Amino acid sequence: MFSRLIPALMAALMIFAISPASAADSTTPGKRGEKFSQNEIVQAGAGFFGTTAEAMGKAVQRVFKDQGLPDAYIKGDEGSGAIVVGLRYGSGWLIRKGYEPMKVYWQGPSVGFDVGGNASKCFTLIYNLKSDDRLFQKFPGVEGTYYFVAGIGVNYQRADGITLVPMRTGVGLRAGVNAGYLTYTREESLNPF
Repeated sequence: MFSRLIPALMAALMIFAISPASAADSTTPGKRGEKFSQNEIVQAGAGFFGTTAEAMGKAVQRVFKDQGLPDAYIKGDEGSGAIVVGLRYGSGWLIRKGYEPMKVYWQGPSVGFDVGGNASKCFTLIYNLKSDDRLFQKFPGVEGTYYFVAGIGVNYQRADGITLVPMRTGVGLRAGVNAGYLTYTREESLNPF
């Protein structure tokens, strides 16, 4: 039964991951280079996840204590699956104050003690971005470092002085610990490397 469930789940995940995320806030007020306040992030995240502001506030409280105010955020959808070796694909919108939203994609492999699949909404806080071009690189991360607050999973990814804090909520069944990386690109790619 398990062997029949995995292909069906993977097909559903790929459909979910390929569907475009809405850029509902197509104009972001504020001056270029300004950071987002905790209240702005709570409101944007709560609206995106469909949760209460209180639940989102609990999820970002620890991040803001650790990292401060973010320069930007990405809101999007992703799908992932693994049987020891895993893949993750996603797409969304990069939001920065004073700039038009920019479509971005991410993909990457993972390896570890991991099995299953999931489809998620992903809201990623970005610190020390300074320029859009700095996003388009590989960001290593360890998925087992998740912590869960109000049903939202959070972890950290770092590269070249930039910190990404993906927050995810979604459906699926995936258990284990894995290490890998995500590559952020301007164009959609099926190559996870």
